[in-house]
Amino acid sequence: MTPRGAGRDRSRRRLLRLAACLGAAVTVRMAAADPAATPPFSASGAAGQPGTGSAPGPAAGPGAVAARPGSSAYRLRPMTADAPPGHRPAPPPVRTRPLLALPELGRSMVLTFDDGPDPRYTPAILRTLRRHDVRAMFFVCGEMAVDNRDLLREMADDGHVVGNHSWSHPLIPRLRPSRIRDELGRTSDVVERTLGDPPLWYRAPYGAWNRASFEIGAELGMEPLAWTVDTLDWKEPGTGTIVRRVLGGAGPGVVVLSHDAGGDRSQSVAALETYLPGLLDEGHRIAVPFRR
Repeated sequence: MTPRGAGRDRSRRRLLRLAACLGAAVTVRMAAADPAATPPFSASGAAGQPGTGSAPGPAAGPGAVAARPGSSAYRLRPMTADAPPGHRPAPPPVRTRPLLALPELGRSMVLTFDDGPDPRYTPAILRTLRRHDVRAMFFVCGEMAVDNRDLLREMADDGHVVGNHSWSHPLIPRLRPSRIRDELGRTSDVVERTLGDPPLWYRAPYGAWNRASFEIGAELGMEPLAWTVDTLDWKEPGTGTIVRRVLGGAGPGVVVLSHDAGGDRSQSVAALETYLPGLLDEGHRIAVPFRR
């Protein structure tokens, strides 16, 4: 081959290599931009039936997941049991306000319990939810969770969502960002060490949020969830009053706030035993959101 021909051959090989690199780069970019390749939410229906929603949809547990061998149909596997090792969902967006309701759940509503787990009240709440085959969300405080890991496991085994409610229940806006990170991070660590996965939802104590809490929560992979119906059960207004507030505020996408710790919660326990069958008798569906 002449020197001139050899030069042309080298030039052709360089062009082919460049084209191949460009093609690979375009392919990677298209895959990353394809929203169908990385869906941020999954949904399932009540009682473990597949849902039809998109982002986040009705879920009464981990979706259509088979029960553990030797367990009842109610005691479902944790929601992330089928995720690959080391799986982490994509960080959620940094919000400027918390989610107040979940209309994506369709006709379903959400029951949430804050401040626990407390061995005096949480077990009774779990028994009532189990008796009616209903899932709920528990926003736990790290200082309570670290001493009651068995209750965390029971929550997860029953298909409930375990969320982050800070470590010591402080007023978040009064804290430096480093303290907010410590409050949320330590609680997420306890949940992850106990259940194998970190929480995907968090709630600020007293419903007091600030910009740093939204940013740090998103960095930790959590979405902020507030509420639409406040039972004010922490004021101990009486069992009947709590029941009336829940039944009166029930509706699609509603998020109900109650407590399973932080004081005498015997009224909260008794109220759940009354309003939960009442909600079901009225045709309301109770669900939990979850993110893969």
